[in-house]
Amino acid sequence: MTDCLIFTHPACADHDMGHGHPESPARLKAVMQALDADEFRALERREAPICARDRLALVHPGLYLDRIEGIFARAKEEEDLVRLDADTSVGPGSQEAALRAAGAAVAAVDAVMGGEVFRAFCAVRPPGHHAEPDRSMGFCVYSNAAIAAMHAHTKHGAHRVAVVDFDVHHGNGTEACFENEPGLFYASTHQWPLYPGTGRPGVSGVAENILNAPMPPGAGSAEFRQSMADRVLPMLERFQPDLLIISAGFDAHRDDPLADCDLEDEDYGWATEKLVGVAKRTCNGKVVSLLEGGYDLGALTRSTTHHLRALIAD
Repeated sequence: MTDCLIFTHPACADHDMGHGHPESPARLKAVMQALDADEFRALERREAPICARDRLALVHPGLYLDRIEGIFARAKEEEDLVRLDADTSVGPGSQEAALRAAGAAVAAVDAVMGGEVFRAFCAVRPPGHHAEPDRSMGFCVYSNAAIAAMHAHTKHGAHRVAVVDFDVHHGNGTEACFENEPGLFYASTHQWPLYPGTGRPGVSGVAENILNAPMPPGAGSAEFRQSMADRVLPMLERFQPDLLIISAGFDAHRDDPLADCDLEDEDYGWATEKLVGVAKRTCNGKVVSLLEGGYDLGALTRSTTHHLRALIAD
């Protein structure tokens, strides 16, 4: 069995929200720079497919999908940006990018749950963890991690699917999709207060299946690792997932311009190693990792390197 697959597609670089926007095509280039290193060249690359509408509909209602498709069509017709919210726009290349980002998540689940591979990393954009079932926001259109989790449940019979999110921003969209689903677990380490304003401690979901572990501005390696070790990892292990999905955002890095945490490159390798360790003990090492945030390009390349090293380690 292959250790790790990479899912990506050049079309994910065609989603462009305009000059100066932090969620830029250069982010994908920075991630691919990490993946092109000699140590990762042997990893099999697969094209991220277009996500089928019925998979999107596992999370997003038909009215939302129709509205977004209409906006995509308008952006293509006008050959210009169409704003979805204050932070998020779509352009002529955005539809294919968004569909392939969600499709990568679905294909990665198929590969891992189908026994082809233990782990997979999806180097795609736009990210997804802020997209709620009926609302795009925060650079996100489709809720990629939630779609992947529901696909694992409905197609592969995974009764318990966990998402652990170490992006510096709380994944309000994933939480909204999971909070009333006892077979889905969501844990987030994030700076608080910070956009989007959700992620307060004490939110527990319908079956103690939500864990928010907020960190104050200025939190660094010690606080992050303690939060992971004392709260996230024990609760994840108690949940006993059939599949672990990582929302891999690298914007808690000390160099990132969109937040005020002080993580180092190595923290992402440490966290990934610990998460993979839980997966090995609970679900035969089945892990799907999805790119979320990370907006300093150098830090994004280096953090991705540490993340991938831990994903492929024995």
